[in-house]
Amino acid sequence: MKSKVIAEVGCNHKGDLEIAKQMIIIAAVYCNADVVKFQKRNNKELLSEEQFNAPHPNPVNSYGNTYGEHREYLELSIEEHKELKSYCEEFGITYSTSVWDLTSAKEIASLKPELIKIPSAMNNHFEMLGWLCDNYIGEIHVSTGMTNYNEIDELIQFFIEKGRNKDVVLYNCTSGYPVPYKDIRLKEITRLLSKYKKVVKSIGFSGHHLGTAVDIAAYTLGAEWIERHFTLDRTWKGTDHSASLEPEELKTLISNLKQVEEALEFKEEEILEIEKVQREKLKYRERR
Repeated sequence: MKSKVIAEVGCNHKGDLEIAKQMIIIAAVYCNADVVKFQKRNNKELLSEEQFNAPHPNPVNSYGNTYGEHREYLELSIEEHKELKSYCEEFGITYSTSVWDLTSAKEIASLKPELIKIPSAMNNHFEMLGWLCDNYIGEIHVSTGMTNYNEIDELIQFFIEKGRNKDVVLYNCTSGYPVPYKDIRLKEITRLLSKYKKVVKSIGFSGHHLGTAVDIAAYTLGAEWIERHFTLDRTWKGTDHSASLEPEELKTLISNLKQVEEALEFKEEEILEIEKVQREKLKYRERR
């Protein structure tokens, strides 16, 4: 099974198109990621007036006087996303975006990306999911953070009824920033595989933890897709930076995954070619 890594920029570009482009280059050329992923929100649609005008829950991370202003500051336009998609194509990496509302889903679908991500918070937005099923032909990747088992069943049944379940990649995820190791619960990957492997296209893991050891374990448990938040500097202002990988860490993770991918095979023959010389030289033979 080939591992596939998504470098989730999200809003870690700080609302700056040039930083977003720089992150594409680093993810593609230096880290060798398969996908770089952003986020798209229509904040007036997504947030109530009260939520929009409320202060940011953690003011030190805010880019505006209210939560709505903060979110607007970080938002890139659909024209900028179109430019980012072209930039990804130039550097040989797949472009994708998480969509948080129906307007954003329609805008991003118009760019015809290979895959669109549904964040955990929006996996019960059936109006948006239904529109995507009917109007978007690419893969639909869905996270299952803060979602109970019945809700996951309902979600998968929805895709089955829409005839789109074989376009779905379903992610094990714990929603937290960062997530303590005890709350990652990697064995949920095996539960998703046992229940949905034959129903969906594949299973993934979306991590918000520190370090990269857990991602290797997720792959060995059967997660084909590994998604990690990506930043150029973990000390930058913003909610997601602290749970993100910096370039050297992302590069190391991808390199390690490729090594594990190569190693994680059965023997093609009982005595491997590399062992035959050693067997002849070292293997104990009883003297007669």
